[in-house]
Amino acid sequence: MRKQKGFSLIELLIVVAIILIIAAIAIPNLLRSRMQANQASAAGALRTITTANVAYSATYNAGFAGLILHLAPPAVGAPATFDAADLLDAMLSGANPSTTTPTKSGYVFTYVAGLGTPGDPADPIGTYTAVATPVSPGSTGQSTFCVDQTNVVMKDSSGGLTAASGTGCVNDGWTASATVGPM
Repeated sequence: MRKQKGFSLIELLIVVAIILIIAAIAIPNLLRSRMQANQASAAGALRTITTANVAYSATYNAGFAGLILHLAPPAVGAPATFDAADLLDAMLSGANPSTTTPTKSGYVFTYVAGLGTPGDPADPIGTYTAVATPVSPGSTGQSTFCVDQTNVVMKDSSGGLTAASGTGCVNDGWTASATVGPM
């Protein structure tokens, strides 16, 4: 009588089938979790932009930043000024040399300031809007987020590409969400 060494073809096929069933259950949950993490990161980044804008306004006494680049780090060795205030990192401010469009965690960030002159206390910028839209709606994120001078992060669950305006989050689809509400 010979002893069997190894596994039979049927046993191997059963193991592969079990692995495929587990993967079919786990992968959609993993993708959904990644999308939710991207959305949380986008809302957090908008809070960071808001905090940087409040600090900018208090430091330079001239309203909000005219461009998101005004919140970026200055050149190496240079001091912070109203046009490079060192309040956001290079990635979120768009000062990253590899891209001029602020993109982070599957979201693109758009910043538009209202009327006024950056850095001029006599003509301060009193409004701004920052919008985070998913790079690929339904894949990198589902919701679009917006924040303005009211410091309330708003959410549009449709994930549509909503343009930023200097007057605030004016799209009728915006709703304050308990998970991303006021600071």
